[in-house]
Amino acid sequence: MRLIFAGTPEFAAVALEGLIKAGHDIPLVLTQPDRPAGRGMKLRMSAVKEVALRHGLTVEQPINLKTEVARKPILDAHAEAMIVAAYGLILPQVVLDMPRLGCINIHASLLPRWRGAAPIHRAIEAGDPETGITLMQMDAGLDTGAMLDISRLPILPEDTTGSLHDKLAALGAERLLALLPRLAAGLTSATPQENAQATYAHKIHKDEAILDWHQPATTLARRIRAFNPFPGASAEVEGESLKIWRAEACPGSGAPGAVIAQSSDSLILACGDAALRLQEVQKPGGKRQSVAEYLRGKR
Repeated sequence: MRLIFAGTPEFAAVALEGLIKAGHDIPLVLTQPDRPAGRGMKLRMSAVKEVALRHGLTVEQPINLKTEVARKPILDAHAEAMIVAAYGLILPQVVLDMPRLGCINIHASLLPRWRGAAPIHRAIEAGDPETGITLMQMDAGLDTGAMLDISRLPILPEDTTGSLHDKLAALGAERLLALLPRLAAGLTSATPQENAQATYAHKIHKDEAILDWHQPATTLARRIRAFNPFPGASAEVEGESLKIWRAEACPGSGAPGAVIAQSSDSLILACGDAALRLQEVQKPGGKRQSVAEYLRGKR
C-alpha cells in the first residue's frame, strides 16, 4: 500500500520499521521537530526520523498542520492511508479526510480505557491485569475513533513501563501489518467505542514520581514499576534522596518511611499499609545498583 507515516518516539519507530520491511510504499514521513535533549541540550532527531533517514524516506517536521503550506506534502503524497503512532500533533479534519482510506492510529491500550498520552504508565499504576493494542480509525476527537482491531496482552507482575512498552510496540507493528491487507480489500469493520467506559491517561509529570510512604505498599510498588524508566520514582530513605527502580510489597508495619528491617542485601521500609522491600536504587549522580551494593557503599 501507499502510506504516509506519522509518529515520533521509539514506539512509533518499531511500526515504521515493520512497514518498510514488509515492502509498503512510504512517500512521506511526518515527525516532531528536532528537540534539545541530554546534558548538552543538543538538538536530537526523533526515533522515527532516524529510521526514515536510514531508509532514504522523505521527512517533514511541521510545527502544526493548520496551514495549507504545512498540509501540502500530505496532499502531494497521494497516499491510500496515513498510519499514526504517538505523533504528538493533533490532526485537523481536513488532514483526516485526505487519504482515501483515512488515518489509522496505533494506540497502546484497550480502548476506550486509557485514552490519552500515557496509557502504558497508567495501566500499570492502576493495577490493570491486562492491556493491549487498539487499531483505530481516527476522527477529530482524542482517541475516540471506531476500533478496527484489538489485541490483548497480560501485564505481568514484573512488568515496568519500559518492558511493557517494548512488547506493545512489537505487537502494534504485528497487528498493523495484519490489518493492512484487509483494509486495502475493504474487508475491515469498525466498532464504535463505548464512551461511557472511557478513562483518560494524563501525561506523566515528574512531581508524580515522589513516593508518599503513607500510601499502601502495593500502590507504591505499582508506581515504581509505572515510572520505570521515566521519570523514575524517588523517595527519602533515612534522610537520603534515592531513585527507586525496583521494589516489592511485603509484610511489615511501623511508622511510614521508617526502616523496619535491614540485612546485607535487604532494606525494608514501612508504608501506610504493609511494607516495601527495596531491590534496586540510585543515589544522586550515581548509577543504578542493587540494594546490596548500595548498603555496602553506605557502610
